[in-house]
Amino acid sequence: MIDALVSRESPAIVFVNPAAGGGRACAHLPQVRKVFARHGFHAEVVFTSCAQQLESRAAEAIAAGRRVLLAMGGDGTFQGLANAAAKVAQNTPLNAVFGSDVLLGVLPVGGGNDFARALKLPKDPVSATRAILSGRARSVDLLRARTADGRERLYAGGGGVGLDAEAAQHAHKYRRLPGRLRYVAAALHAMREFPPLRVRAEFPGSNWPDLESQVLLATALNTPTFGAGVRLAPDAKIDDGLLTAVLVKSLSAAKVLALLPRLAMRGEVPEWCVQRVSAPRVRLSTDRPCSFHGDGEILGPTPVEICIVPNAIRVLAPA
Repeated sequence: MIDALVSRESPAIVFVNPAAGGGRACAHLPQVRKVFARHGFHAEVVFTSCAQQLESRAAEAIAAGRRVLLAMGGDGTFQGLANAAAKVAQNTPLNAVFGSDVLLGVLPVGGGNDFARALKLPKDPVSATRAILSGRARSVDLLRARTADGRERLYAGGGGVGLDAEAAQHAHKYRRLPGRLRYVAAALHAMREFPPLRVRAEFPGSNWPDLESQVLLATALNTPTFGAGVRLAPDAKIDDGLLTAVLVKSLSAAKVLALLPRLAMRGEVPEWCVQRVSAPRVRLSTDRPCSFHGDGEILGPTPVEICIVPNAIRVLAPA
């Protein structure tokens, strides 16, 4: 499968986010190039300075007939690649299965890498390159968010409102911290000025009753983990046609601090402080103006409707 798509005439394109993971992408790039060469595959490297540039360049490449595109970065970088593929395939609002002849991949160097973790890719991009070049193609779901301003956007891993969305706006200040610690530090920063938030979760088209609670955060997940390995939805799968809505109840600062060692070291959240529902669709509304993020990127204001897009894309994954 991969041999048929990656050739001398149409090599793979690796879109590199130089800022991902505190700038680690460029340090790994020479070894990544060597792995491609050892496997006899050809790869063109394209550096991008922002999400808009990545999407534009990726869309141009797909329109020109390129069929294997990889994102060397984090979940947000891969999100840009997925949206580019969707827009080229549809050229309409995002509401159907996308071009089946386009194959996407991720080489994880971001702060979170929850989508790469769900694919069971190795943590470092060099080993991940080896794994996918000797791996297989698989179809996976994506989530589509429609925010109150009418904007539609796909994301691959997790999105939410509340403390996590506030933390996403501070995460760049802690980019030198590894993985989960970066998100914990950003959340603690945000929590200092985080007022109480009440969220209502509705599940159109399903038999689930609405949920309403005062929360720290409310999320809609495609992946089992969130925020660099926090297991908010341990039973979630990226190919089951369902999202997992998770409400994390409001906690005092003292309780949050007591949970930090467990959260930072093992990514565990106690069951007593979460509510979960698996459904094809969820609508999140808030009692005050809030921003919704997907994969750490601010997408727009609430209320927001999120739905699953089954078998949305094909990705390179380990065998």
